Amino acid sequence: MKLHLAHEAVPIWQKTEEELGEMGLPPPFWAFAWAGGQALARHVLDHPETVRGKRVIDIASGSGLVAIAAMKAGAAHVLAADIDEFSVAAIELNSAANGCAIEATAEDLLAKTAPPCDVILVGDMFYERELAGRCFAFLQAAKATSLIGDPGRSYLPKEQLIQVASYSVPVSRELEDSEIKKTAVWKLARR
Repeated sequence: MKLHLAHEAVPIWQKTEEELGEMGLPPPFWAFAWAGGQALARHVLDHPETVRGKRVIDIASGSGLVAIAAMKAGAAHVLAADIDEFSVAAIELNSAANGCAIEATAEDLLAKTAPPCDVILVGDMFYERELAGRCFAFLQAAKATSLIGDPGRSYLPKEQLIQVASYSVPVSRELEDSEIKKTAVWKLARR
């Protein structure tokens, strides 16, 4: 896959703040391939039957890595959602670079009922308590298979999930606490 990504976090973050004339903006999550997303993309490519011919939503899509993997694995339709407008632009650039037709939106899908879909993919989103709670409630309410890529973030409710895969993912020391992050793919356990 071809992705337009940043090599260093701080310079791109500072440039974004300068361009918008605002300080204290959130990090440019869209500019990096986070460990959870990398593991989830690898899993989808290794197990295309999880998305083949299905309607897929990629929540907190960032660069679009997981959404692109889903299209390459044969998804019928992919909606890549991220509330950051820069992310939507990155998704559009990266999907075009990979010859994929992906629908991108900046709409906060967690604020409502999930659109009709078969599979929901979530990479690396359980790092803040409130956000994790909103995301998990969304997944529980959706009538779809839910897969989560996560490198051991604090607020992942593992007791309600089933681990389906594990990967050793190379990451930037600037973003993480090590150069290799053990990252799991989890499936929501339905009752």
